[in-house]
Amino acid sequence: MSPSSDNRPARDASHDDDLPTEAETVAHGVDDDIVESNRRLLADWRWWLFATLAVAYSTFHLVSLNVYPLETWSFRIIHICGALILGYGLYAGARFADDDTRPTGRWATYLSLVLLAPALYTLVQVGLMYRTFSGEAMRIEPAIEAWHFGYPLIATTVAAILLSWGYRQARQRLSPPDIVLMVCALASSGYLLVMYNTPLRMSTGTSFAPMGISYAAIAGSLLILELTRRVAGLALVVISAIFLAYVFAGPYLPGFLGYPGLSMGRFFSQVYTDAGILGPTTAVSSTYIILFIIFAAFLQASKVGDYFVNFAFAAAGRARGGPAKVAIFASGLMGMINGTSAGNVVSTGSLTIPLMKKVGYPSRSAGAIEAAASTGGQIMPPIMGAGAFIMAEITGIPYTEIAVAALIPAVLYFASVYFMVDFEAAYKGMRGMRDDEIPRFSRLVRQVYLFAPIVILIVALFMGYSVIRAGTLATASAAVVSWLSPHKMGPRSILKALEMAGTMAIQIIAVCACAGIIVGVISLTGVGSRFSSLLLGLAGFSQLLALLFAMCISILLGMGMPTTAAYAVAASVVAPGLIDIGITPLVAHFFVFYFAVVSAITPPVALASYAAAGISGANAMQTSVTSFKIGLAAFIVPFMFFYSPAMLMEGSWLQILRVGLTATLGIVLLAASVQAWFFGPVKALSRLLLLLGAVCMIYGGLYSDLAGLAIGIVLFLMQRGSSRGEKPSTAKS
Repeated sequence: MSPSSDNRPARDASHDDDLPTEAETVAHGVDDDIVESNRRLLADWRWWLFATLAVAYSTFHLVSLNVYPLETWSFRIIHICGALILGYGLYAGARFADDDTRPTGRWATYLSLVLLAPALYTLVQVGLMYRTFSGEAMRIEPAIEAWHFGYPLIATTVAAILLSWGYRQARQRLSPPDIVLMVCALASSGYLLVMYNTPLRMSTGTSFAPMGISYAAIAGSLLILELTRRVAGLALVVISAIFLAYVFAGPYLPGFLGYPGLSMGRFFSQVYTDAGILGPTTAVSSTYIILFIIFAAFLQASKVGDYFVNFAFAAAGRARGGPAKVAIFASGLMGMINGTSAGNVVSTGSLTIPLMKKVGYPSRSAGAIEAAASTGGQIMPPIMGAGAFIMAEITGIPYTEIAVAALIPAVLYFASVYFMVDFEAAYKGMRGMRDDEIPRFSRLVRQVYLFAPIVILIVALFMGYSVIRAGTLATASAAVVSWLSPHKMGPRSILKALEMAGTMAIQIIAVCACAGIIVGVISLTGVGSRFSSLLLGLAGFSQLLALLFAMCISILLGMGMPTTAAYAVAASVVAPGLIDIGITPLVAHFFVFYFAVVSAITPPVALASYAAAGISGANAMQTSVTSFKIGLAAFIVPFMFFYSPAMLMEGSWLQILRVGLTATLGIVLLAASVQAWFFGPVKALSRLLLLLGAVCMIYGGLYSDLAGLAIGIVLFLMQRGSSRGEKPSTAKS
């Protein structure tokens, strides 16, 4: 969101002796706001209006979470309503008008003005209903709810959504159909706020529930689905539509998919409660996610992201294939904070991918490395995107326990990606970056205090502070630390950070609310328990078969979906079944979480890989296949949770240490087998032996570890002997 047609913040040209000069830095613009193709660039009073709304939205959450807490359902309804208003103001429902596309005719504007009348009328009715309940009335007449609120609201919402799909105009202007949708969002949320603060709240899901709740929920669900389409694409919307169709088609389906059925009134009176949209996904987005988005916005406003990437270049740029190793470090760190694989690819990949190509990586490899590293950020403690918080909310396991359990798997994943990159660089004889191509480490290390907000966050969490308190302290420290750098955060920068946070939060809030619809269908129809019975039956034949089936379902549910929604859905469908077959809740949820995360690099629908292919210029499918190969460890590690619980810090320290070390060595052998390099080129038979050794060491048993270690030592000695005097190949593929 920008007050002019230029959507990039101006670079601060100031320098001091502690900072590298422009010629000594690599990263520029990592912290700049990413502007999507359908996002408006408002100007004049429109920019000021939505910038003020975004600042107010972020401030509302900070105050509610730390100073003045609201009733839970009311807080979550306002949280979603604010995102809907900001979302419809900032994201268009159709392509913008340009030289090739003419603006929509005036008839659409006039029709929008016609639709605005019933939308405003329903909003006025909400005010009248509030006054009625303030006068100690017990309920509203059903005819009034239907004809003066429900029917006009649903009809107007549907008509405005359909009109917005074809409404094209300049990028700097608001769309009249979207203004109608903003009013509908206010009316729908306003009604729910009124009703949920009366005794009628207890009637949801019964025949006594006012139909007005169902009308408001239908309109609210439509608004959520349409905003999700605009900010996250069609995949999640299509999956949600399939689940909604199941609610009414389920009674006619055969086998384990059939269920007795729910009426439209009964279902929708419950779906906009904590059984669905206001449930775990929105609980997390309205507390932890929004807080860490504000934290990330403060880091961006203080240009800490540029420093992180420059520090990575200074530390790892000289190694062979240096830019790829920088991508692993920088993208993992940034991805941990921002919580979206594809978004992180766009922000850091625009810098790292061209540099990887420059030192010799093929386009598909450069894009795949960035996609794999950005995806790995979602499993990197302590933040893990948003997954750790959702897992804590769903399972009741303390957040710190989840963060500690994630440590060894994250190390294994990034070790795998690192060695895949290193062995490919060795095989192709790639160089590192020259001294004149990277910043000076001696200068950057003087500003290592810019890591302080991350350190404060971690220390506060493990000192026992709540996640909200720790996140707030880290956010405040980001502003304080900036005062020691050239990018000092004054009142204007703080307001800019709050505005960025409000804008950045739209996508993840829409996604979480949309995932809440799916979670509501699962919980209200009982399809999750029937899926658990299916897994239990499979486990009677083989637990490995049940795990493989759960893996496939988790990946399928996650394809094309952001990580947060993918895990929330998989946790509702798959995790209960795994728990029923005897797997502990922590292992079960980590299992589905990992596969929900790696769906971003799993062909044929790999969002992170496709985003990277767009930057690298490579074929999207080739990039996704290569990223799948680079991130192969992530498809193996979850099975290690089951066979070696010590991988999740469950067991004695001796067991944990042994499993961690042997699994790491197994990961090295796996990378060597995939990349055909182990202290020199590896022939086909040796690659098979390396794969066998990797499987033995990853499996985790004592005898299998010894066998894998023996294979590794023998091949190491053979390779060292045969590679003496040989030079690495410089062939490029």
